[in-house]
Amino acid sequence: MSKSINELVKEAHENAVNKGWWNEDRSFGEVIALIHSEASEALEDYRNGKWPDEEWYTKNGEIIRFFSDIEGQDATWKPCGIPSELADIVIRVFDACGRYGIDLERAILEKMAYNATRPQRHGGKVI
Repeated sequence: MSKSINELVKEAHENAVNKGWWNEDRSFGEVIALIHSEASEALEDYRNGKWPDEEWYTKNGEIIRFFSDIEGQDATWKPCGIPSELADIVIRVFDACGRYGIDLERAILEKMAYNATRPQRHGGKVI
């Protein structure tokens, strides 16, 4: 059974609270900067020659390429690479939405519906 986006928001925020990340209140600017820092980490991996789908796992200085190679698929191995950094972005967004009481699932559905009405390459941006 898969979880809804709002269930994941609740779970991510509860984990952040339980791990002490909200012991002191953060400004909204700091929350956004933390989301941005995860995007920067993904870009840095790319600049270091990693492919967007490349993943590896580390623990105690050891590196393993495939999670399936980890005996018992031990979750204490740290996932690394661009997919992991993209996951961190989403987790930080979920945490922020949990903190501020944002119904992210509704916001996503609204925004996707609106985006579907926009013209091809709207906004005139080159990149």
